[in-house]
Amino acid sequence: MATLTNPSEIARETLKQLMTRRMAPSPDNYRAIYNEIAGISDKPAGAFPERELKSLLLSLPKETPVQQRLTRQLEQALKAENWEDYRKPLVDFIREHSSESELAWSDLISDILRQWEAKQSGLTPARKRESLDRVLSAGAKNSELLFSRLQSLTRSWAMNEAATDDIELAEAVVEAGDASAPPAAAVSTTSPLSRASELLPELREVFAFTLETIVATQLDDEPELVAQAKAFSGAVRSASTLKAINELLGDIKRFAFRLEFVAEDRTELRAGLLKLLQLMIENISELVVDDRWLNGQIEVVREITARPMNLRTINDAEQRLKEVIFKQSQLKHSLMEAKEALKQMLAGFVDHLAEFADSTSDYHDKIENCVAKISQADDIAQLEDVLADVIKETRIIQLNAQRSRDDLRVTKQRVDEAEKRINELQSELDKASLLVRHDQLTGALNRRGLDEIYDNEVARANRRKSPLCVALLDIDNFKKLNDSLGHDAGDAALIHLVSVIRETLRPQDTLARFGGEEFIILLPDTAVADASKALTRLQRELTKRIFLHENEKVLITFSAGVTELRSDDSQAGAIKRADEAMYTAKKTGKNKVVAA
Repeated sequence: MATLTNPSEIARETLKQLMTRRMAPSPDNYRAIYNEIAGISDKPAGAFPERELKSLLLSLPKETPVQQRLTRQLEQALKAENWEDYRKPLVDFIREHSSESELAWSDLISDILRQWEAKQSGLTPARKRESLDRVLSAGAKNSELLFSRLQSLTRSWAMNEAATDDIELAEAVVEAGDASAPPAAAVSTTSPLSRASELLPELREVFAFTLETIVATQLDDEPELVAQAKAFSGAVRSASTLKAINELLGDIKRFAFRLEFVAEDRTELRAGLLKLLQLMIENISELVVDDRWLNGQIEVVREITARPMNLRTINDAEQRLKEVIFKQSQLKHSLMEAKEALKQMLAGFVDHLAEFADSTSDYHDKIENCVAKISQADDIAQLEDVLADVIKETRIIQLNAQRSRDDLRVTKQRVDEAEKRINELQSELDKASLLVRHDQLTGALNRRGLDEIYDNEVARANRRKSPLCVALLDIDNFKKLNDSLGHDAGDAALIHLVSVIRETLRPQDTLARFGGEEFIILLPDTAVADASKALTRLQRELTKRIFLHENEKVLITFSAGVTELRSDDSQAGAIKRADEAMYTAKKTGKNKVVAA
């Protein structure tokens, strides 16, 4: 036998010689045969051949989980320099796998030929040939693995399933299974292969539906992407092999990349629109500097647009802007009328002054003529004519003055009426400020705003068949707080409570001031148990957030009742149940949440 120099070849030849000579694979036997093949002298007794065994370990195959497990065991024995731990796994492995030649290859080949000649719908000879070629190319290096895969392929043909897809699943089962089981049991007849094959068309349909319905409907402003998504859905439905799906995967990845760009563009567009809206609000606030009520409303709208936006906050901002624009248009119209009246009054006053000045100047000229005639008169008869002229001119100037006075009175009356209209409009604005949707003290919705939101939430809950909870909470000992610290402290406590509620609850929850120290909270998509937990969490948060009045800590608590909306409920009925539950909480110790 020629002398080998490659350690891997020497190791393999050593194992072969151990089997051929039927020698126990002990460390001494292995070292002796290894040295014999390598042509080297034995090492001193007791020396551990770490370098040789490590070379052997590196040359061992690691294709199957069993081989990998053997490699790990030998590595541990090598590190510990333990001959027994190294010998036993190696001997067991050789003993267990010495039965490879006992595999029922003849029966398997007979089954393959029988299924090859049988006719199955959807399985052509070309497809069978392709499946067989794939199995042979994938398992040629390991006879046991090849046997298992061929056995799985034959069963898939017998069950008339999609062979190509089943091959991949069979490979996964064989590789992940327990190698100690006999090959015939690697994939049983009742394996999940058939079930997985049944699911493949359903999964393709789900993916196609996602592309066609869910993705395409979100791209109304991108007709090209809509057409591409629908084309992909058709291609997914027609893809019946892994090869076709893999070819489609690259196109779908590029499509997803384009969708990312669309999403980024929409995010930038949304940010730009919000910025534009904020600029418009700032511009309106500059135009109405002299009106305190409008400035307050604009500030509230600015706060809404500064927070993270959702459908509910957008609707809220829309209502606020409508109120601001409507009231501003009324005020602007009234001011224009008042300005026009003042212009007319001034113009009339100037005209009357000019007419009166002309009349006065003409009157003086005529009086001077009369004076000259009087000085030249020789008898009293001539004075009678002069006196008649004086009386006539005096009456004319008197009538002009009276007419000017009457005109000025009419103009003044019109100005007074315009001023009265402005005062009436301001009074209406003050009254309207009490009827807007938000409470002026806390910024929470008032009853009018609650009515609008309640109807919307009920309609949405009925549409979605989802639960809607109504909670009523009342501050404990609020009258005592007012009496001891004053109404200013009471107002500050209400503002503090609303601030904590807004920061603790979800954006979709609605807060409204029901009256005094009572508040209503609407919790959509929430069962009554979850609503109770949310209010309890709010109580804990309120306890952590201490209310300070003049640098003095004041503990604020509340009692609450919560109920879930029923199909036949009215707003008053739901609030009444929540109110009764709240009073139960008051009677049983306060700072509690009771579910109706």
